[in-house]
Amino acid sequence: MDGDDSTRRDVLKYGGALVGGGLLAGCTSDGSVDQTTSEATTAAVTAEPTTTAADDSYSVTMEPVGTVEFDEVPETWVPYTADYADMGVALGHGDGLAAIGVKARYGTHLYEELPGVSVDKEALTELWQNGTGKELYYELDADVHVTDPNFMVNRLQWSESDVAEISDAVAPFFGNTVFSRAYGWHDGYRYYSLYEAFEKLAEVFRERARYEAFERLHDEVLADVAERLPEETPDIAVLYPAEVPPESFYPYLVDDGTQSKHWNDLEVGDALAKHGVTDAQAGGGTIDFETLLEIDPDALAVRLQGEISASYFDSEIRSHLESHDAASRLSAVQNDRVVYGGLTYQGPIIHLFQLERAAQGLYPDEFGGEELFDRQRVADIVTGEVEA
Repeated sequence: MDGDDSTRRDVLKYGGALVGGGLLAGCTSDGSVDQTTSEATTAAVTAEPTTTAADDSYSVTMEPVGTVEFDEVPETWVPYTADYADMGVALGHGDGLAAIGVKARYGTHLYEELPGVSVDKEALTELWQNGTGKELYYELDADVHVTDPNFMVNRLQWSESDVAEISDAVAPFFGNTVFSRAYGWHDGYRYYSLYEAFEKLAEVFRERARYEAFERLHDEVLADVAERLPEETPDIAVLYPAEVPPESFYPYLVDDGTQSKHWNDLEVGDALAKHGVTDAQAGGGTIDFETLLEIDPDALAVRLQGEISASYFDSEIRSHLESHDAASRLSAVQNDRVVYGGLTYQGPIIHLFQLERAAQGLYPDEFGGEELFDRQRVADIVTGEVEA
């Protein structure tokens, strides 16, 4: 890049010594699925400070990146996981979304129920292309990368020097891996809840009013759901099929990560955790129907990525389990408590849809086909019709 080529990246810089040993503390392999070991660096890299008018600049602080200073609101932005993509869309910045890690794991089909809200997923650059190379980040030339830098190192095989290079030459990283609590490399710094992370991104985009409007709606929906839950809630097993139709599954524990938020909102127990099963994201292997029969969960929540219709779920999952010699003996199958487990990555919009579908699946007598939230109200927040 020519030294005289001035772009928006020149005014979006880290506000201190943020990349290096201190930033990536605890980045060692814990044996998680697809996880690689990184070589820790010891020298911190100090990015150049902002040099434009102080009156226009602002800063946002989030672990593990520390304080990032912005001289203007980012226009183009690149997350890796779809939880942050969904947050940005909720904040009214869908037009600036340039890329996503894996398109199939981003539930943009849910936006079709929101008048005036859409994301053209096919137009997004897919960052995972048998690996994720730095060249894509140079080509995208985004104003901010909404991704935990430790995720880049521990999940995507980047080195710390790769992170430092892109942070300095293109734009900063800003994010915290929030979808799971299973990764050992995250033990050295705090986690954020979905709405805590959402609030941080709202600070980046300077969209406080939209954030607060979503927070109000979220709190109202959860209060309504909590009042209607039964006194006794089931112990569930959250499973991802190793193949379809399934003969074995990757187990996912119901932890405090955002991927489990809808289950925690419904106050379920975790049958797998109670029987000492290790989360797939923490290095656990697959489990078969014989293991599930020993555990015999009250309900099975089968997670699948992409747009999963009720008919597809019935034909490829539910019907297979009902006709399977071993699976048909499970209490959850016999009691018709096999439900769709949802997508891994959920921000504030996708969470509302997944909470609704999970409530309908687990408690059909109470929630049935009822819509738990006002679609038009969500759309109005996203499109800017929010209360002051």
